[in-house]
This record gives sequence, C-alpha cells and structure tokens, in this order.
Amino acid sequence: MRQKFIFVTGGVVSSLGKGLASASIGALLESRGLTVALKKLDPYINVDPGTMNPFQHGEVYVTDDGTETDLDLGHYERFTTSVGSKKSNFTTGQVYDAVITRERKGGYLGGTVQVIPHITNEIKKRILDVNDGADVAIVEIGGTVGDIESLPFLEAIRQLRNDLGKENSLFIHLTLVPLLKSADEMKTKPTQHSVKELRGIGIQPDILLCRTEKLLSQDLKDKIALFCNVEKDAVITAKDIDVIYEVPILFHREGLDEKITELLNIWAKKPDLSQWEEIVDIIRNPEKTVDIAVVGKYVKLQDSYKSLNEAIVHGGIANNARVNIHYVDSEDLEKGSLTQFEGVHGILVPGGFGDRGIEGKIKAIQYARENKIPYFGLCLGMQLAVIEIGRHLGGGLKDAHSTEFNEETSCPLIYLIEEWIDRESKVQKRDRFSDKGATMRLGAYPCKLKSGSVALKAYNQGLIHERHRHRYEFNMSFRKKLEGCGMNVTGISPDEQFVEIIELKNHPWFLACQFHPEFKSKPFSPHPLFRDFIKASLKQKQERQRCRKK
Repeated sequence: MRQKFIFVTGGVVSSLGKGLASASIGALLESRGLTVALKKLDPYINVDPGTMNPFQHGEVYVTDDGTETDLDLGHYERFTTSVGSKKSNFTTGQVYDAVITRERKGGYLGGTVQVIPHITNEIKKRILDVNDGADVAIVEIGGTVGDIESLPFLEAIRQLRNDLGKENSLFIHLTLVPLLKSADEMKTKPTQHSVKELRGIGIQPDILLCRTEKLLSQDLKDKIALFCNVEKDAVITAKDIDVIYEVPILFHREGLDEKITELLNIWAKKPDLSQWEEIVDIIRNPEKTVDIAVVGKYVKLQDSYKSLNEAIVHGGIANNARVNIHYVDSEDLEKGSLTQFEGVHGILVPGGFGDRGIEGKIKAIQYARENKIPYFGLCLGMQLAVIEIGRHLGGGLKDAHSTEFNEETSCPLIYLIEEWIDRESKVQKRDRFSDKGATMRLGAYPCKLKSGSVALKAYNQGLIHERHRHRYEFNMSFRKKLEGCGMNVTGISPDEQFVEIIELKNHPWFLACQFHPEFKSKPFSPHPLFRDFIKASLKQKQERQRCRKK
C-alpha cells in the first residue's frame, strides 16, 4: 500500500484541540492494525520552541533524539506507539533558514528566491520526509486558517494533494460550532466562514470535526454538509469531554475511522478500543483518591506542565486512583505560610528555568522532608532537593546554591558543566555566554541504578534511558559530603560523570531525578516512578486515616 497522508487544519479560533484530534485519529488507525507517523508544522518564526516562555506556548516537549518540540508531540506519543524525532516537528524559522542558507551557497543558480515555489517546496520536502514504513502519516498544520503565518503551509499541502492524488491524501478541518446559551441554539455560521476561507485558498476539506458543547443533531450535520460541500457522514461531532482519553472512543462512535478508511481506500480490521474504554472507566470510577501538590511558577497555565499533568494521571490509573492535583505557586510560598500543604499526600516540584520562586520551592521540599511526605523532584526539582539537603543537613553547606541563581556562592552544589560527551560521542562545550537555544543536555541518556534503591525497585532493571532538558548539573566534588548526611546517589551515568537520581535515607519516599520521566509516560503504560510516587502517596493517606481513628 502506498503511504497515505492526512492533513489536519483548524479554523475559527485557536486552541480547539488539533493536536489531541490528530493523536486520537492516530490511536483509532492503530486500533485497526495500521501503523502511523505524526508530524506537527508550526508557523512561528522561532527555530524551535526551546526559548519560548511556557506562559505563551505551553511546555516544550523533548524527543529521544534531543529535539525540542511543540507540546502536541506529547499527545502523539501518549496516544500512539509513534516515536517522535527531529522529523516530527518543524517551524517557519527552520524552513526559511534552510532556504536562505541554500541561497547563500548558490543553490538556486542565481534565480529569484520566492515563497512559491522555493519555500513551499522546502515545506513539501519536509512533510514527505516521514518515518519509513508507516501506513498513514498524520500532519497537523499549526495556527488557524486566516493567519498570515500559516499561508505557505496551506499552499504546500494544497499542492501536495495534486502530487499525491485524492486516494492518498485527506483534508480534515477542525472547526467550532458554538452554543448560544441565551437562545439555546447551536450556530453553524463560524464553521461555514472557516471552510469558505479554506476553499478560498484552494483546499476543500473532506471531513469536518466540529468542536461543540453537545452532540450535533442530524439536521445540523446535514446543514453543515450542504453549506460546506462535504458528505453528510463526513461531519463529525468533536464534543467537549472531561476525560481526553475518551476522544478516540467518541470519534469512533461518530464513524470517523470508518470514513477515513473509506476515503483513503484502506483495508483495515475492525477497531479494538478496549484499552481506551478500560482507562476511561478507571478515571471515571476509581477505587481511591489522593491529593498531590505541584509546586511551580507556571501554575496559572496548565499547558506549561501538560506532560507532567498527564503522567500524574497515569500514575493514578496504575493504582486505580483519581489524583486531585493542587497547583501551588512557588512565589506565594516565599511570601506566606505553608498551609497549602495541609491535606496533601505527596509533593512534586517540576522542572523550570530562572530564579523566580526558587526559595518557595526549597521551602516546599523542606516541608516534605521534615514531615515525611512523599516527595518527587524532576530536573530543577532534583537540583533544589540537593540544595535543601545541603543547607539543612550538610553542616557547613549553609551557603549551598546553584550557580544558575548565585554565581558567587561558596557551595556550588549545582553548576554549569562546560564540557561533556554527548550521545553521538561528540564533545560539547558550553558556557554562560553561549546561545540559549538548543545548548542544553537534550534527549535520552543512559543511567545505571543502584542495587536496593527505590529507583531500581520501580524500574526493575539496572540500566534505563530517560530524556533530559537542562543546562546545569550536580557538582560531583560535593557527593561524599552529601552522602554522609543522608543523601543517596542511586542513579548515575555509566561514565559516572553525571548524577541522575538522588534519594533520601530514613524517609517513606523521597526521590528526585535530573531527567524528565513525564515525557515517556503513557495512559496504558504509566511511568514506573509516577506509579510508585502515587502508590507512596496513597500509603501516606492510609496512615493518616489510621492515626485519626486511633
């Protein structure tokens, strides 16, 4: 079978959920026995999202090969078996950089370089460069139809329809059908205008996904089909739901996968959605509940911790429990008391950059340590745990800090490592004056686990590979001093250059890691550290209840 392409666009407003829709389409096709590859095209001029503020763009997702990507790749990997790479995400910035570089080297033989065909040809080449062997490539176009930034991408996929042929390509448009509550009426006009805009640039959608608050009636579907020039069974309700893992199930009930295979002329088996139904059932009807505090500085925008939030949910699924996540602003902790932790059964400090809210996070870690509350630190959460232990247990390390926040500290427990060997055995050199973009230790690196450790018990294997995204490292010259005061190094790189995991003795569950385990967690395969963190937090809750009864 020739490789098929599905192009997903969005209209009316942003943030309708194109990434989630694309991931769900991938999940549906995999449930039918097909293999999929997913790709995200971002119209912004940044080379990658690595230097963008999480408040503006949400989290930066990292793939095994060290590519900093859009957060939608997290959806793709959580919903499917597809593994992201540098081929899975590209931006306008990368496209123009490649074209201009080629022009400077004389690659266009003196011709005038233009958006069409040079920019669009570069986009088409990158779209077609997908994972080898996948039956279907799902390509999500970022932005909203009508945005000036996304026009070259839309023109490129318009051309690809002619290049690939109708049976090998499919346009799916995600749009909005709002409910006017004062009239209790659903309005189709925004969808009609969005499709009109799309058709104005030469793209006729084959399938419409209509984001709604409630299911569309057949009359409304017929009306949309008539005015938007699509088949009646190609108008699909994308209803708001409270459990995102139900989206593939809803799409299947609406007949989306059947319509896709029909239009692309694909033979496939009937779908098996039993694992998705089981996951949704556990989330909706858990046996237990547990309360977890997430202490960060981006808590006002949950997309800043998208993979983290989902990994916590997955940890709950593994324990048949609902996790109530309480977001705690670390800056508030610097100003006030720690009463926000009363009633929580576990505390988690995620990654981050910059010195804002640092002391509040350290106070949270101290609270977890002193009150024997399960603690899980990720990336910066490990570095700050090391600093907290050094300051309060290390004796003589009261000035403990990271050179990221205090270059003059006499106890730089965390410092900027300026030279190391990367995954490809190349020497990498950095200093504080280096460019900010793509200059960190990025992607999957190996880690050896110590015998008898909490980490080894969780993973049940001695060598693991986890994804990194950070610039500063544990200072090995302080290792003996810290291990002498109760800290255990239980995960380390095979060359023993980098500390990857630390644990605390005489504590129910205190583990922090330099990597980002949330990037490798899936709903049907929860990450072992999140699974065991939630398990320890549930145990904490049970012990509190037992004490109250006494």
